[in-house]
Formats: sequence, C-alpha cells, structure tokens
Amino acid sequence: MKTDRSKVKRIPKRGSYDNKIIYSILDKEFICQIGFVHEDHPVVIPTIYGRKEDTLYFHGANVSRMLQSMEEGVRLSINVTRTNALVLARSAFHHSLNYESVTLFGQAFLVEDDKEKSEALQIISNQVLADRWEEVRKPNSKELNVTKVLKFKIQEGSAKIRNEGVGDDTKDYELDIWAGLLPIERSYGSPVSDPALNDGIEISESVKKAANEKL
Repeated sequence: MKTDRSKVKRIPKRGSYDNKIIYSILDKEFICQIGFVHEDHPVVIPTIYGRKEDTLYFHGANVSRMLQSMEEGVRLSINVTRTNALVLARSAFHHSLNYESVTLFGQAFLVEDDKEKSEALQIISNQVLADRWEEVRKPNSKELNVTKVLKFKIQEGSAKIRNEGVGDDTKDYELDIWAGLLPIERSYGSPVSDPALNDGIEISESVKKAANEKL
C-alpha cells in the first residue's frame, strides 16, 4: 500500500510499490534493520528474518529487548538494503551507489500457535541457507519454550533501486579522471569442517550448493 509515509520523495522514479519487486529484494537477503522506540529512545537492531508470502518472521530469546517491545505492538520501521556497485564519478559530489532497498512500516505480533511457530523457524532457517532445516536436528520443546517468534505482515512500504551509470556535470566529462562502476560481488568461501565431526561425514548438500553460487 502506497502512503505519504512510504512514498519515495527523493528521485521518485527509483521508487516501486510492486509486491513482486519488494519480495524479490527481500528474498536476496536475510538480515534486516528494525527501528523502534524503546523507553522513549530510538533503537535500531539488526536481526535475521524469513519471508513467506506477505509475512516476515523474526525470532530470538524470550529475554530479547527487541522482541519484548515488538510483542507489545509498537510501531516498527524495517529496512533491507543490498549494495551492488560503487558508482565512481569524476567529481566527489557525484559519487554514488547502485543498490536495491526496501523500507516497510507496521507492527509485529507474537506467534502463539505451536505449528506456525515451528514453520516460522523453518522459514527463517531456509532463508539464511536454503534446505539447511531439512539436514539438522529440529528444536526440542525446551528450546522452543525459550524462543519467541514474531510475525510482521507486509502492508505498507516501498522499494528503491538505483541501477545506473555515472552522472557527472557536463563540464567534468572533459577531465582526465577515471570514472565508472566497481561491481560488488558476493560469494561464500570454501567450507571449513568442524574438527569434532565424526569420521566419514561429508559436507552437507545445502553448504555445497551455496559455496558454488554467487549471492
């Protein structure tokens, strides 16, 4: 939903309110920045998330200040940003970044249904590393009891994307200064096995797959 609060005002042509675009950016990452007011002070905390359709899930310890505040239904602002290239101009003023970002507004609520809670933890785990949940021991009742899961329904927000080249002042194009894009690429390194592994255990398929992909 596009509102005055979520409307992109600085270079509005870069803004988007299309669900598919917003979801595609969210699905490329797994860490977001959550902003809220706690005891009259603004706080921003990074946290891992997982997305299913129009819902984001977060989890943490029962004693987490962030989760306790969010559980009370406080207003939140959530941001996810992915930088794709440095835009290096001839002038210092026109340096920039190519990026994809999403900013959302709303409230999060405690997941109380045990089935949804377990599903949410699976969604979060597989957002971080696809298919890892299927390879590991699942949380036991004790672990679930000390873990809170909250859900945030995506209803208001926007994406903003810059995917352009250099934009120098006309007179600066005559300067003998290199300008262009310096792409930012992400990939995992080679897996390092835990030395305490039992003999004969091979690297998990989820890890092998991720190690061979660009992020």
